[in-house]
Amino acid sequence: MTNPIRIGVQLQPQHAEYAQIRDAVRRAEDLGVDVIFNWDHFFPLNGDPDGKHFECWTMLGAWAEQTSRVQIGALVTCNSYRNPELLADMARTVDHISGGRLILGIGAGWFEKDYDQFGYEFGTAGSRIADLAQALPRIKARWAASNPVPTRDIPVLIGGGGERKTLRVVAEHADAWHSFGDVNTLTRKSAILDEHGAAVGRDTASLVERSVGVGAPPSAVADELLAAGVTLFTVGASGPDYDLSLVEQWVTWRDARG
Repeated sequence: MTNPIRIGVQLQPQHAEYAQIRDAVRRAEDLGVDVIFNWDHFFPLNGDPDGKHFECWTMLGAWAEQTSRVQIGALVTCNSYRNPELLADMARTVDHISGGRLILGIGAGWFEKDYDQFGYEFGTAGSRIADLAQALPRIKARWAASNPVPTRDIPVLIGGGGERKTLRVVAEHADAWHSFGDVNTLTRKSAILDEHGAAVGRDTASLVERSVGVGAPPSAVADELLAAGVTLFTVGASGPDYDLSLVEQWVTWRDARG
């Protein structure tokens, strides 16, 4: 294991007033989480489909000012919603506001309602993954050409599990990979990721952190996920209440491991 064990929380920006989201950010940082994520959608993903919802990157700018210790980011940004150069500049700006605490979480996109309601071309899964593959070098080039440049190499987390295309993009560009599915799926796709890494000349087993979402207590799932190589464990919490009791269990488990 080359990465420290880290605990994240995804504060899903739905069904809440912004004051409730702000309070959840405060509570999460006080609990001792390592990363606070939101997500990049324009409508709720569950519950009332037309319920309250807030935009991802505007919120990350506010979190950069509100917080002082945690890393922040989206789990994950939809590549389709912003020109790559614009996204790069937004990320660079939030990186500076936060003092170097931004993670650029990014994926190809999938929620068709967002595309339809905001006027983006949905395309196909293949075209969206191809767009992501083209965007990442442009993002990194824009960072390099910026004045000032980012505070450090902004870590890139890519979410997705497509074995032939998405994992190839992860192997080429990611510092972290967020997997979806059970531990058997994670283990199989992690091995495929390392095959892609060998093909592109990157030691992804050591260079790409494994990340998953968890919805059960650590006593139920932590050991098998650790054995599969996971070091970033993220609990989801939705508005309006943002119950962080499961997050607290994971933080306690992390701390007990020393």
